[in-house]
Amino acid sequence: MSHPFFLRLAYVGTNFYGWQIQTTLRSVQGELWNALRALDPAAPIPHGTGRTDAGVHARAQGVLVLTARDWDPYRLLAALNAYLPAEVRVLTAQAAPEGFFPRQHAVAKRYVYRLMEGPAADPFLHDRAWHVHGKEPLDRAAMALGAARLVGEHDFSSFRAAECSAQTPLRQLHRVALNGTGPSLELVFEGNRFLMHQVRIMTGTLVEIGRGKRSPDSIPAILAARSRRTSGITAPPGGLYMEAVWYQRRWGIGEACPWPEPAI
Repeated sequence: MSHPFFLRLAYVGTNFYGWQIQTTLRSVQGELWNALRALDPAAPIPHGTGRTDAGVHARAQGVLVLTARDWDPYRLLAALNAYLPAEVRVLTAQAAPEGFFPRQHAVAKRYVYRLMEGPAADPFLHDRAWHVHGKEPLDRAAMALGAARLVGEHDFSSFRAAECSAQTPLRQLHRVALNGTGPSLELVFEGNRFLMHQVRIMTGTLVEIGRGKRSPDSIPAILAARSRRTSGITAPPGGLYMEAVWYQRRWGIGEACPWPEPAI
């Protein structure tokens, strides 16, 4: 008999080739599986909510693990952290209901992209934020106008990587917000699902709007074109964070989603 547990994982992705396990390259999923098998040699591979890319960070990667032993959740958390590298930590652990799968039952996610402006990069934020060099600050009002035009259900083909394998480019973007003062800027994206590199390409496009290279009014035409060639650059991975995931209420995992759930 196996016992399912839900873990909320945080990690600094700088030295990982993404979440998903690799044959020879270092991954977060691989490190977690190694730690789990140190406690339970027959434990199956952990299942995550989303595949973060190489260099991308997370504060809320939801993971399902199965153990042969019925652990006290706190002891499981402490035991896994004792075997995990310092860049990865289990923040919370709880028993999971039978039939729950993080990827299938997630209904919305929040990604945050962090930027810093100014003539010189802050070395303490190396690989933790994108430093946008420039004498003049970004036009945040123009960026907000462009961001508003991304909200809604759209075909986001213009904002997906060429190698993206998603069956459909249709996605619902619930909210895009700009937060921060001074040189610090956070772009907050909340939506039901995201395509490969979608947040990074949307960020790169909004930064080009902030630099005056594009108009906020160009967003509808970019969406309508359904071509990656029409959108902006892909922002570097180090500024991107998976900040929150919401699951179907019926499972009792985490906080209730602030957005309407799709019909089951």
